[in-house]
Amino acid sequence: MRLGVVGLGRAASSMLPSLAAHPRATLVAAADPDPAARERFARDYGGATFPGAQALCRDGAVDAVYIATPHERHVADVEIAAAYGKHAIVEKPMALTLADCDRMIQAARRAGTVLVVGHTHGFDPAVMAMRDIVRRGELGALRMIVNVVYTDFLYRPRRPEELDTALGGGILYNQIPHAVDVARTLHGGPLRSVKAVAGAWDPARRTEGALAALLEFEDGAAASIAYSGYDRFDSDELTFWIGSSGARKGPAHGSARRALAAAQSPEAEARLKAQTGYGGSGVRAARGPAHQPHFGLLLVSCERGDMRIGPDAILVYGDDGVRHVPLPEGRAFPNKDNVVDELVNAVLNGTPPLHDGAWGRATLEASLAIVQSAHERREIMLREATVAGAR
Repeated sequence: MRLGVVGLGRAASSMLPSLAAHPRATLVAAADPDPAARERFARDYGGATFPGAQALCRDGAVDAVYIATPHERHVADVEIAAAYGKHAIVEKPMALTLADCDRMIQAARRAGTVLVVGHTHGFDPAVMAMRDIVRRGELGALRMIVNVVYTDFLYRPRRPEELDTALGGGILYNQIPHAVDVARTLHGGPLRSVKAVAGAWDPARRTEGALAALLEFEDGAAASIAYSGYDRFDSDELTFWIGSSGARKGPAHGSARRALAAAQSPEAEARLKAQTGYGGSGVRAARGPAHQPHFGLLLVSCERGDMRIGPDAILVYGDDGVRHVPLPEGRAFPNKDNVVDELVNAVLNGTPPLHDGAWGRATLEASLAIVQSAHERREIMLREATVAGAR
């Protein structure tokens, strides 16, 4: 499958090595309004470059696109891809409104193209393996999920709109959908309600940076999410000092705050943000993980045992102690490769993707309900997600 990339920002920087190395895909093109990013892509990958999505999608040498543009652009870029018959992977969140999700799903349906929503951590090999254990009933019914994530998210360089919740900024649109998607992937059934409390604790960065949420599924199972992006405690301390990508790391408490202090204005911070995009000086060299990727500390409790992610295996805690369930090795970017696998298998093999448009829409519905619950301080009942997007 011949792939093009729309948007050469930070998300694309982490995805490009996987796209280029995938055994069943070829990276052939990229689109971005920044000439320097296009020139860098041409040097690194030798593909064609274009200033925007429409020009790229006109290219008959492209079969599918990976869309990594800002959230508000997702709907238009998916519609452009579908209009030219291109299959698509779209970054999370799928969109900012359910109406936009509907437009995207309808565009792909009319065009007969495949749409995959790339909530990367829902594709983590450990999450998928735990999901299989749950579905086989090895430990009985799933009863509770606990996901604890503490990061430096709020103090990474941001453009002004990335610190405005109303424009899709902050953790509520950028991080919490990961946790919702992981919980839904593990359980597979419809959600009933959500209750959340969020905090915006830094007057200089007014978007929400912390959240505690409870998600209840229709069968009574629950998922508890605790997230803080305030760059103090780091939950990777609880996961063997292995980062979310699977690479080893060390303590760096408060380092993002200290680095950001050098930016004396929103314009200076935006320049720092630009450096984290593809080819920028702030991009860390891409490399395959030494261990399993993950999204914080994840504990899964079933009737007859508990599970968590270890460095290289799932740790299963039962009445007789702890056993290790090995995870597949040999892929440099396992969760990102799995995103591409879903698209390739759907297009070439006719295998329906798990994380399709309906799935992405249901994850967004739950995420929007979390935002509403946090702002209104009440439980929000879910309706549409109980019908669509459950697996």
